Amino acid sequence: MTELTDRLDALEMRIAFQDQTIEELNTTITAQWRQIDLLTRKLDQMEQQVRSGVHIADPATEPPPPHY
Repeated sequence: MTELTDRLDALEMRIAFQDQTIEELNTTITAQWRQIDLLTRKLDQMEQQVRSGVHIADPATEPPPPHY
């Protein structure tokens, strides 16, 4: 009976570890999805600005060209 109990304990530990791993992966994937969504929106915004001819860089922080 001890061997059966040991095997059952080992299976329960593996399941607990797998549950923890699945939760960590889910958290990571959710964070990555949020980042992808944010970057996609920023890229769309930049594409709109380029298509409309709006200058993206802030002139106050941009150094003057060398010929000035």
